Amino acid sequence: MTLTYNNDQHRLYLEFTDGIGQGWIEVFEGDTQFYSAAYWDLLTAVWRAEGPVRKTDALGFMTAIKSPHTAGKYIEQALSFGYLVETDNPVDARSKLITMAPDTHKRMDQFFDDVVGKWRKTILDVERRGPSPEIE
Repeated sequence: MTLTYNNDQHRLYLEFTDGIGQGWIEVFEGDTQFYSAAYWDLLTAVWRAEGPVRKTDALGFMTAIKSPHTAGKYIEQALSFGYLVETDNPVDARSKLITMAPDTHKRMDQFFDDVVGKWRKTILDVERRGPSPEIE
């Protein structure tokens, strides 16, 4: 098997992903219980929505969680910590809406801004440390 990139470039990728993980923990002020793929899936999907989403739809955001009951526990935990906010659905009284709490949204905006900066730096470092066939 021929590799496209060298080990130095692979290590840069690992350093980059380690930095993403550390930044994600900082979004939650060091609380590592939110360092999970389920919360990543849930909260990034709610952030992407740029507005309220039906709570039942949010259950499906956590792709690795197959049980709606278990997914609901993750949502309830995020609500109890104030990372998400639940409101009545004005269009359908049978459902609830969730949205990102303003402070959490602000911290996630900063997180993504920091990640994009690190991503750009990593790309330049990868190019400097070896082959980059896709740009040659």
